[in-house]
Order: sequence, then C-alpha cells, then structure tokens
Amino acid sequence: MRLSKSFVKTFREVGKEETARNAELLIKAGYINKEMAGVYSYLPLGLRVLRKIEDIIREELDAIGCEEIQMTALQNPEPWEKSGRWNSDKMDIWFKTDLSSGGQLGLAPTHEEPITNMMKKFISSYKDLPVYAYQFQTKFRNELRAKSGILRTREFLMKDLYSFTTSEEEHNKFYEDVTEAYYRIYDRLGIGDDTYKCFASGGVFSKYSHEFQTFLPVGEDKVYYNKDKSVVLNEEVLNDEVLADLKVKRKNLKETTAAEVGNIFTLKYKFSEPLDLEYNDKDGKRQTVFMGCYGIGVSRVMGVIVEKYADEKGLVWPMEIAPYHMYIIGIGKKGEKLAEMMYEDLQMSGQDIAILDDRDISVGQKFNDADLMGIPYRIVVSDKTIEKGGYEMTRRDDGKTTFCPLELTEEQEVILERAGR
Repeated sequence: MRLSKSFVKTFREVGKEETARNAELLIKAGYINKEMAGVYSYLPLGLRVLRKIEDIIREELDAIGCEEIQMTALQNPEPWEKSGRWNSDKMDIWFKTDLSSGGQLGLAPTHEEPITNMMKKFISSYKDLPVYAYQFQTKFRNELRAKSGILRTREFLMKDLYSFTTSEEEHNKFYEDVTEAYYRIYDRLGIGDDTYKCFASGGVFSKYSHEFQTFLPVGEDKVYYNKDKSVVLNEEVLNDEVLADLKVKRKNLKETTAAEVGNIFTLKYKFSEPLDLEYNDKDGKRQTVFMGCYGIGVSRVMGVIVEKYADEKGLVWPMEIAPYHMYIIGIGKKGEKLAEMMYEDLQMSGQDIAILDDRDISVGQKFNDADLMGIPYRIVVSDKTIEKGGYEMTRRDDGKTTFCPLELTEEQEVILERAGR
C-alpha cells in the first residue's frame, strides 16, 4: 500500500455518537466507516484484518475435516416455518422484506434451517455421514439497541459451522475437536491467554451450551470463575442446581466482565426432526440425523482484539492478523529514495507486507499515523541512518528501537548519490 495512492485517510476526531473505543479507533485509523447505528463498512485496511482472521479460522477448521460452503443471505420462509422460527414472536431479530410479486423473504440471522433443508439432498445413508460444513457469511439481526461498536451490530460477518452425525457419541467427539480447534484459533489471534470455555444456557437444545468468553473490561457479559479458571459460568446459569452439578461453591467464584468470541451448541434433533433430515442406518432403518452448530463472530473478534491491545496512541495488532507488517517512512532525499527502493524490493519479491508512507506531509504526522494504525514495525530510513549504514526499526507494542544494518548494492549507492544532489 502506497498511502499517496490510497483514498484511506486518518482522522483526529469522530462523531460524538460513537462511544465505543474499538469503533472510535478503527474509524480514526481508517479501517472502517460508520454507515448508521450498528452498521459499518470495512475499508482496505480493515478488510485485510478480517480476511486474516478468516484465514486462521479456515486453516484450523479444514484441519479437523470441515468443508467450506457459501449459502445465501436471502431466506425462503418455508424451512423456517417448519421449525417455528419464521414467526417474529418466536424470533424477534428478523429483517424481512416484501417481494413485489407477493410474499416475503428474510435476511438470515443464522443458517440452521436452510442448511438442514439443503442436506436432505446429500444425506440419505449412514455412509453419507458425518458431514461438517461451514461458511463465512454476513448475518443480519434486528438488535433493539446496537452498541459497543463492532462488538454488537445489526450486520456482521460470522463463521458458522454445522455438524451432521449418526449419533450423540459421534457428535461429542467432534464437539471436542471443535473445542480444541477454537483454542488454537484464539491463541493464533492473540487472545488465547484471556479466553475461556464458559458454561451457558443450552436453551431448548440441551442442558448446557458453551461460550468462549474473553475477559475484558468492556465486555457485555458477566461471568463467574473459580481460582484456576477451570470452571467459568455465564451469569444466566448461576444457580444452585448448576453449582451442584459442577461441584463448585458460590463463595469460591469471582465475578468479571467478558466478551463472547464464540459458541458451540448441541442441537440434537431440534432442526432435523421438523425438517425430516433422516438417513438409513446399517440395518436399513430410518434414523434422524444428530446435529450441532458452532459460531465465531469474525468482525466481533476483531473488535475484541482492538479492545485488548490498543493503547493511548492507537491500535496495536498482533503480527498474524496485522494488515501489514511494516510501515516504511523515508526522511530526507536519500532516505525517501531508499525507502522507495526497499518497498519496491518487497513488492517484487511477492511480499505484500509493507505500507509506504510517501505522502507530502510532516514526518511527525507520519509517525502519529504509524502508531494510530497499529502496524507492528515502523521502519525509518533517513539520510542520517544511511550514513550509519542502515535503518531504524521500532516495535509498535513496546516502543523498542533497533538499528538494522543494510548492505547496499553498487547500483543502489549510485541512485542514492544522485538523489542526494
């Protein structure tokens, strides 16, 4: 990215209506644009972060045998009517639209019904199972009050995975595989140290579901945990029955706030029964498919990472999801020329890992923008550093600066000589 060629700009201030720190910083740094309450567009830098989060999730899910699909956002009411969830009294977060030809369509808040309906074409025998299918899909939820920046929005990017198995035993094994995959995902995203599997309500599906909660001061959820954090409970299931079941005492639990970054549910036959998703077992008998679902809010996770790492200067990205690894600044005629050559060398080698700040603005503003954007390494090449035989590299997370020697080719030395005249 050459900043002189990009439409992206940074901002010193954002509207007073934006109170969430994650959205405020992402808007200031040129990662997102607020369209309306609970709705954000992702600009080039923000989109790169989203894609890198996606890639990490995709790699870990593919490794446990999942297959990626892409379903539609527009929803046919029929399968939802069969499950009873088309009625807005049963599920009040629908966005629905009237067709000019008559009838209605919905914008998907989730995809249990359509994927169950679709699998009727592909699952007929025990030989067709198990199936583990996932997607990255924009979801739409008519939240009563969209708040907390990109932590809770009306339109958001989600990874939703659905499992179809012959039995609860087969399901439970995969459930644990997903749990371990989620831990690896959160470790790679840089939030693993503060993220815990949390007991939550299973609703009509099962006794419990599980959430993955990142302990965070601005989190919307209240959770309780024991000393070694081996037991973490959402406030909604904090009662005597659950405490006895988990063999913990209320007096030994501490309270904190947390942000949900994932959830896993045992669905059993909640959707396969009303939608008639069945298979023939080894004896030729018809059996109902056992189901589970597993979600990660991709854009929500991005907001959690911002909240966890940002400081008074701006964003601070972990290396694996940073939009770029280096922010290159040239100072002086020779410095600017060498910065240009360093950037071009990276591009020619296929490493799209650097921002070149070649704008006609002050050096101080470039330094401020490098901090605000949160790029892991700031590379400064100046006439003075060239005289010393290298460049300065400053880490964004701890501010430590290292001098890095750089050997110039004869051709580069000639070019720099001319640039300095």
